[in-house]
Amino acid sequence: MILINLLPHREAARKRRKDAFNVSLGVSALAGGLIAGIVFLWLQSQTASQEGLNTLLGQEIQKLDNQIKDIAALEAEIAALQARQQAVENLQADRNMPVQLLTELTRQFPEGVYITSMRQENQLISLQGTAQSNERVSELLRNLAYHSPWFSKPELIEIVAASATFGKDQRRVANFTLRVRMLRASEVQKPPVSAAPAPPADVTTPTAAAPQPAKP
Repeated sequence: MILINLLPHREAARKRRKDAFNVSLGVSALAGGLIAGIVFLWLQSQTASQEGLNTLLGQEIQKLDNQIKDIAALEAEIAALQARQQAVENLQADRNMPVQLLTELTRQFPEGVYITSMRQENQLISLQGTAQSNERVSELLRNLAYHSPWFSKPELIEIVAASATFGKDQRRVANFTLRVRMLRASEVQKPPVSAAPAPPADVTTPTAAAPQPAKP
């Protein structure tokens, strides 16, 4: 026997497929919303945790900044104390400088050289004097440069020919001006290690007619 289905089966099948699609769409939307909610909550948690870490780091950085300021203040105080200590030591050392200056000049001045004026500015000594000849001035420069640990960098500023009366004799002399630096006791005890400079050349009178050296 042949059975003929006269019901609208196509519409029923289409309705079932539509219902199944709507159900799957609703399930997908629900799953998507659930996943999105979980991700949102996770991001919120991570953001709050990072903000807490940032706040903690900011507090620690502020503490370190305060400590750095304290260290800088301590370093400034230490530098000021060292400067004052150095100033006191320099004053103590400079108390004996005039005596040491006169003693050392007496040792280093060759025969035939006389001082007429001396001026001191801190450690710089300016000398004016008279020598029997230019060679005596050159010898004085060499003595100050190489034979004394208390002097450094002697520099001849000026030398001119002149005449002087010795009893009844009229002799040619050389008036000179030189400058030299006197070292402190601490500098003498610990001299800098350096190559010795070349010895100064013999002094010549800058005038056209140079005087003959006087016989001592």
